[in-house]
Amino acid sequence: MSDQATESIVVGAPPAVVFAIVTDFPNYPTWAADLKEVTVTDADTDGTAHKVRYRAAAFGRSTTYVLAYDYSKAPGQLSWEQESGDITARIDGQYVFAPQGDGTLVTYHLEVDLKFPLPGFIKQRAAARIVGTALRQLRDRVESVHSNTSPSAETEH
Repeated sequence: MSDQATESIVVGAPPAVVFAIVTDFPNYPTWAADLKEVTVTDADTDGTAHKVRYRAAAFGRSTTYVLAYDYSKAPGQLSWEQESGDITARIDGQYVFAPQGDGTLVTYHLEVDLKFPLPGFIKQRAAARIVGTALRQLRDRVESVHSNTSPSAETEH
């Protein structure tokens, strides 16, 4: 049985900016602390990634898994399902992007199941930690990039 976690956060950038950063998979290791290596293994000619291999730190060791992405509800939602994994049986989830004022309400839902037994409360805490940490790191990355590309206010001389 898989454990689930859902959390939302408001990010100070429009949905298009957030979606662009979420789908820039090769750059994840520069801002997502637990990801050590990210490789797009299947993409369209326009660069849209459909399968991505991750190497991440988990439970005190390195883990590798491949996620298949579904863009059918883009740009309002990005979903994925795990295709393979060494210690995970399931890492399925989705991001939902909703405009909120000048920003975006990002909701992250994740379902995780491991190939080895672990008490349910530990798996639940791990899922919640993954979601919370991912959202905070995403917010920090988006706001950092967005503030560096937004036109600055002109000053009077």
